Amino acid sequence: MTYEQTISWLFDIVPSFQDQGANAYNPGFEKIKPLLAAFGNPHEKIKTLHIAGTNGKGSTSHLLASVLQEAGYKTGLYTSPHLADFRERIRINGEMIALELVHEFLLDFKQNHLHLNPTFFELTTLLAFWHFEKSNVDIAVIETGLGGRLDATNIITPEVSIITNVALDHESILGDTLQQIAAEKAGIIKPKVPVVIGETQEDTAPIFIQTAKKLQAPVRFADQQPSNQHESALKGSYQRKNLQTAAIAVQVLREKDWNISEDHLRLGFENVLKNTGLRGRWEVISQQPKLVLDTAHNVAGVTELMKQIKVESFENLHLVLGFAGDKNVIEMLNLYPKVAHFYFCQPSVKRRFPVDKLRELVPNELHYSIYETVQEALLAAQSAAGKGDLILVGGSNFVVADAIAVLG
Repeated sequence: MTYEQTISWLFDIVPSFQDQGANAYNPGFEKIKPLLAAFGNPHEKIKTLHIAGTNGKGSTSHLLASVLQEAGYKTGLYTSPHLADFRERIRINGEMIALELVHEFLLDFKQNHLHLNPTFFELTTLLAFWHFEKSNVDIAVIETGLGGRLDATNIITPEVSIITNVALDHESILGDTLQQIAAEKAGIIKPKVPVVIGETQEDTAPIFIQTAKKLQAPVRFADQQPSNQHESALKGSYQRKNLQTAAIAVQVLREKDWNISEDHLRLGFENVLKNTGLRGRWEVISQQPKLVLDTAHNVAGVTELMKQIKVESFENLHLVLGFAGDKNVIEMLNLYPKVAHFYFCQPSVKRRFPVDKLRELVPNELHYSIYETVQEALLAAQSAAGKGDLILVGGSNFVVADAIAVLG
């Protein structure tokens, strides 16, 4: 098979959360452990950082990977989902895994290990660890897929565990209270392994403190710690929390004798986009009109995004929005400014919130139009916007992914 055929086979043969949602979620380690064992348990042969959280874990992962690269370490980075290319999920020093390696791995799996019957995320996690171990990385930054306690990535014992924050998301899987979700995130805390919590939240802090105490894991809340403030290529006011979380995690790494200077930290933050290829976080594509992509996709994320909108200068606001099928769309819609032009659409993935259903929910007072695809909505917004206007594309990772496919 060609690489393209192999990737198509991958998406067709194993259940993908991207397409199927909760039906493709397989909590626990019943499958991932024999998968890893079949490939020599590569996760046991590399050093790691482990990052969970409702929002900000992707940005924090990329920031830490960039800092480690600036410090001279060969750094793996495993994140999800991807936006334009499956290989974005697995990088070493910013370079995506080679086409040939993906092809080699999947052919081997298809021929020899198909009976292990993994989900898409389990198989991708195995591929990441296989690639990192094969490439002799110094350390790999590992982002959880969903939750933490039962996530396929939670078979590692990292140098540091990091939990950015807790908000309501994926309630049908993780629980419908902040305390329940926090308990799932706290599941990545390991015995005697330091843990950094990004935000002190009244409802969740006691859970992290109790879990850490039980496991004798030193715990720090990043927002309570002093650190030098550095600028970052990641724009958006909401990134300050992620920068602080990453900075405190670096302090912990230094205490564990990782050689990371203040210059490495500064350069890592400044060069994060160049070093890691991160996209879709208040990403300014063009000016006049200003076109921005942002992947905020739940109530907490959109709340933070709206704080950025308030400090922006523009004449008219154009919102190109679509959503995943399992999100609280009504609550999210209530957060966007009412004085805006809305261009509603649906992303191209199967797990989308269909526009027919969306039409029934949109408040009558909004000035809106509805389109079948992200491309149609984006083109309509670009045609309508004046030079002094702002176009924001978001509501879902998948909407941003479709926009990138159009914009390049």
